[in-house]
Amino acid sequence: MIVLVTGGSGLVGSAIRELIESNPVEGEKWVFLSSKDANLCNYEETLQLFQKHKPTHVIHLAAMVGGLFQNMSHNLDFFKSNLDMNNNILQASFECKVSKVVSCLSTCVFPDKVTYPITEEMVHLGPPHPSNFGYSYAKRMIDVANRAYHEQHGCQFTAVIPCNIFGPHDNFNPQSSHVIPGLMHRMYNTIQNGGESFTVMGSGKPLRQFIYSKDLARLFVWVLREYQEIDPIILSVDESDEITIKNAAETIASAFGYQGELVFDTSKADGQFKKTASNGKLRKYCPDFKFTPFQQAVKETVDWYKENYHTARN
Repeated sequence: MIVLVTGGSGLVGSAIRELIESNPVEGEKWVFLSSKDANLCNYEETLQLFQKHKPTHVIHLAAMVGGLFQNMSHNLDFFKSNLDMNNNILQASFECKVSKVVSCLSTCVFPDKVTYPITEEMVHLGPPHPSNFGYSYAKRMIDVANRAYHEQHGCQFTAVIPCNIFGPHDNFNPQSSHVIPGLMHRMYNTIQNGGESFTVMGSGKPLRQFIYSKDLARLFVWVLREYQEIDPIILSVDESDEITIKNAAETIASAFGYQGELVFDTSKADGQFKKTASNGKLRKYCPDFKFTPFQQAVKETVDWYKENYHTARN
């Protein structure tokens, strides 16, 4: 079993690597790739990579990703790059007779106007939120391709849909990051500069489910080894663990020991108000899975970030 992990140096890839290195399984070889290994938007480079490593299994994490404001201004770039990348990975997997591919989607693929909680059957029931439609539609097409490859060629290609991910090795650049690492970066700098107040973009009212990258890594490996469906599966914390952006900012401030005032800039866009996802399907398979408490996961991430600030993706 040779497992090729694209995006292997990123947030989720790094968490999977740490998990595999601490719990090696005889008969499994894992290869973690980064953007330095090949341009996955180029099919010839992608195919050469597969021919070199000869994977039997693939975890496809590589993507062009960014936060709310970057998505809003670059929807075309997100659409084209991710569409090319995903098509190349699946076609190379088919040509090289890969036994199983697990790709990573996102809860933003779901329709903007939908009943909650979201379930796996709702992916294609309407247009996604207009703020990131380029990224969302490109990711949705993985599910379409998975079904088509299975129907026409019998391929075992599937996908997972995690809620908002955070943890060590994240992208902390506030211009392109997601909300938690962006807040951590700016709060770190505010503390270093002796700032007495900290501004959070937006009202702080939107609701989100956050999953710790180390928990997601355990679930990803379970999907690779055990999950047999072509249909995607949502990997999310429970609905009861959904919190506001304000709660997240307060938890981050507490983890840093920051005593200053939190100010919410309501002139900035909030994005989608909520995208509550059901993990009912996951709970049927893994009823006893224990998620790391949010406060603990944030504290571990903040501690990692402070220790690795100068080498982190800032």
